[in-house]
Amino acid sequence: MNTNTRKALAGLSRWLVLLAIMFFGSAWSLRFWQGWIYIAIMAAASAAIIAYLAHYDQALLERRLNAGPVAEKEKSQQRIQAATSIVGIVLMLLPGFDHRWHWSQVPTTLVILGNVGLALGFVLIFLVFRENSYSSGIVEVAKDQKVVSTGPYALVRHPMYSGAILMFLATPLALGSWWALIPAIALSAMIVVRLLDEERFLAINLPGYVAYTLQVRSRLVPGAW
Repeated sequence: MNTNTRKALAGLSRWLVLLAIMFFGSAWSLRFWQGWIYIAIMAAASAAIIAYLAHYDQALLERRLNAGPVAEKEKSQQRIQAATSIVGIVLMLLPGFDHRWHWSQVPTTLVILGNVGLALGFVLIFLVFRENSYSSGIVEVAKDQKVVSTGPYALVRHPMYSGAILMFLATPLALGSWWALIPAIALSAMIVVRLLDEERFLAINLPGYVAYTLQVRSRLVPGAW
């Protein structure tokens, strides 16, 4: 196992521990079963993607290790990522409090549907990684980077963000909290702000990107926007 793989798995382990602390700490109970299922899906899907990248695309795995507000090179993206991180924490804390004080009554069928949405979001992100070795964790353009217009990129310009928004909106259902829809929607709006700023950056710095935007009109949802 090389250094990048170890770093990726260590980062995943830290994230899962943090999730458990947020879920069960806010719920003040280990009986928050929705949280256990969510963590299991997150662990299995993330580990599978890391294993794939470790075997097939070490360069992309290394790029994905560099992420977060501090890693961003653009000031605008630093601010967007900082705000996104704060709202993301709220999204993960709120369902536990909801479970603790019984604010929501989400049917088990919808909880299952939310988990399916979470898994589908991971599938879409995997398809992006398989198609685009330049899908960095920050907004940047590599020295030899080219526009990718195949696979999911033939349908929308930002398929990874489509997958992320699907996961955000599925999370309140998966964790049994109607109130968590508020930060989930806010996060989705922040993703839109991020991608619009990213498109401005790519139009200036990535040759062929403007032509690609004329070829693929939809940003997130095929045929809609």
